[in-house]
Amino acid sequence: MNTPQSSETLHVRCCIVGGGPAGMMLGLLLARQGVEVLVLEKHADFLRDFRGDTIHPSTLEVMHELGLLDEFLARPHQRTQTVSLVVGGVPLTLGDFSHLPTRCKFIAFMPQWEFLDFLADHAREYPHFRLRMLAEATDLIEEQGRVAGVRVSTPEGLLEVRSDLVVAADGRRSVVREKAGLEVLDIGAPMDVLWMRVSKRPGDPSQLLGRIEAGQMLVMIDRGDYWQCAYLIPKGSLERLKQEGLPAFRAKLARVAPFLGDRLEELQSWDDIKLLTVAVDRLKQWSRPGLLCIGDAAHAMSPAGGVGINLAIQDAIATANILGPVLKRGPAGPEQLARVQRRREWPTRMTQRLQVLLQNRLITPVLNSTEPVSPPRLIRWLAGQPLFRRIPARLVGIGFRPEHVR
Repeated sequence: MNTPQSSETLHVRCCIVGGGPAGMMLGLLLARQGVEVLVLEKHADFLRDFRGDTIHPSTLEVMHELGLLDEFLARPHQRTQTVSLVVGGVPLTLGDFSHLPTRCKFIAFMPQWEFLDFLADHAREYPHFRLRMLAEATDLIEEQGRVAGVRVSTPEGLLEVRSDLVVAADGRRSVVREKAGLEVLDIGAPMDVLWMRVSKRPGDPSQLLGRIEAGQMLVMIDRGDYWQCAYLIPKGSLERLKQEGLPAFRAKLARVAPFLGDRLEELQSWDDIKLLTVAVDRLKQWSRPGLLCIGDAAHAMSPAGGVGINLAIQDAIATANILGPVLKRGPAGPEQLARVQRRREWPTRMTQRLQVLLQNRLITPVLNSTEPVSPPRLIRWLAGQPLFRRIPARLVGIGFRPEHVR
């Protein structure tokens, strides 16, 4: 089969496929080190709703290390110092970030497009950085047993990018990792998530709020003038919900969050409700000669704890720390690429173990329950202990083996 001829050919040291948190952070960090880098983003802009937008203390610490924290926090965002649940009508505080050994002792909620625009604006200040929008990677260029670049579809025609290293940061449905034939270990997730927005009114709760009732779990993120809501459903059950009808779905929401009341009429059609198909998986091998996968392309995370973005950013920092000095001199060899996986695989495995434990012990039993729920006595007691609250806060806010900018 003949390969279509490219209308343009570019040569760069590092080509990053995907302009999400991992790709944009890596592009900024490599350009900062003087490595010629091109980031390819298939969309025209970053303005898409219902993407992860939790900026954890570990990521805020990175912004401080880059000297950008004050400017970053001047962008629109909300903050929370605690993680709270209402289980069967009983309020519980399960995490308190105020004691973390970080500059910022809170989670910031910022629309992801604000975060990505901020990274892009600062990356463009470096002469070695380029960002190309409306550029969708469609295939790999392979020569002599190694990845030598990517083929890209653009409005102007086909683009061929030749590079010493291709980094796949194109998410859980990564085209690059599929074309590379890398083996994926599917760990599995019992739920999907429905995302929607409902207006916020004075007197509503003002903190991150999870609500659990029989058969229902709802997470509500304060967006200032509206709630971004994540409603967990058993995997593959959306069609059944649609058959029951939108009024029945609104009634379910009203039972788990009664204070929303008549605001649920704002959900006027199923187009107002977006499905996130949850996956928990990871690659057995994150790299091939000339290619490295990071972020969701290397390990898709459950939305539990909202840690996916922050793990992706930690991957980007480790990649820049390990490979940046190498790429300034020339190509990175297979052993150097494997160092990134060795550095980041343990935090990934540990986080996914916790997520699977949460799925098995909490999410699945709740979604399958029909009886009224109430928090066990031990959980009620632990939630009242300030020292206990620091443990979940540390796991969520900092995680395992946090990375630091060199």
